[in-house]
This record gives sequence, C-alpha cells and structure tokens, in this order.
Amino acid sequence: MSRTRIVRWLRVLLPLVALVILSTLFLLSKEPGDEPSIPYADVDAEDMARDPRMVAPEYAGVTADGAAITLRADQLRSDPDGQGGAEGVRMTWRAEDGLAADMTAPAASVADGSIRLSGGVRVTTSSGWAVTTPLVDSATDMALISAPEDVQAFAPLGQLSAGAMQLARDPENGDHVLNFTDGVRLIYQP
Repeated sequence: MSRTRIVRWLRVLLPLVALVILSTLFLLSKEPGDEPSIPYADVDAEDMARDPRMVAPEYAGVTADGAAITLRADQLRSDPDGQGGAEGVRMTWRAEDGLAADMTAPAASVADGSIRLSGGVRVTTSSGWAVTTPLVDSATDMALISAPEDVQAFAPLGQLSAGAMQLARDPENGDHVLNFTDGVRLIYQP
C-alpha cells in the first residue's frame, strides 16, 4: 500500500472517528438536573435573603489604658429594631501587664461602649482561672470585665462560687485584680 493511499484513507477515517467520539459524548452525557449547580455551597439562599447576616465578623480595639480586645463570631444578625446580635462568640482580652482572658459564649451584643456576652460564658485566664457565668460585660473604653451574677470558678487554689466577679485594674499598683463579691464560697484544695 502506498503512502498516498494511506493518507487518503486517513483523511476519510479520522473525521469519522472524531464524529463518533463527539456524538457519543453528547448522547451519553447526564441530564442537566442530575447534580447541584454549586456542589460546594452549603447555604440556603432563600434563608440568607429572608434573614440577612454577616458570616465570621471580627471586632478589634484597644482600651484607653492599653488592653487589647478582639471579638470574633460565627455570624452576626441584625434585629428589626436595628440592634445586632452575634452567635458563636470568642473574645480575647489582653492587658498591658500580661494578664490575658479568653472568653467563649453562644451569644453577644455590642452597644454603648460595652460588649455583653451571654448564654453561658466560659472565661479562662492566663493565671490559671476557669470561670463560668451566665453573663459577662466588658468595657471597650477601659480594661474592665464584670460578671454580675452566679459565678463558678476553678482556680489553682480550689473551687470558688460567688454572686459577682470583676476583673479590673488596681488603682494602687496598676496590676489587674480578679475580685469576687456577693456571698463568696471557697473550697480550698491544697
């Protein structure tokens, strides 16, 4: 068989093979509705339009006396009256003297120079304290954290319960002091 003859046959056969491959591709393809339009998105667009929110918001600032505050949340929703509420909240508070407090809560709100964490707050400090309380208020203009009700704490010295707690700067020496009040009960564990 001569080279010219092979080329003539290939000029006819190759386009036919290409046509068979393309027709097979289109005839055996899936229906357009078989798979989701965006397979990696796990959001409900109708819910997002009905209830607007921000995902993973972050607030950071420094108080007048040098404490650094960072507030992160899973999502932030706005109420019809213009107030906002955050869900899945993590707050980090770092004072100039080295004391640090990490707080987690199911909900939080920011208003009038104050951050309010609620729904069962867990506070852990760099000095070894682990505190649980229903509500924590943190000032944004000064290094002050307070829990106005039902405080349960685990410390290096034992277990403590109190009616209220406040973490504030001591005016005499400038260090931060964790102060428990209102019926303090300590179970000392040496």
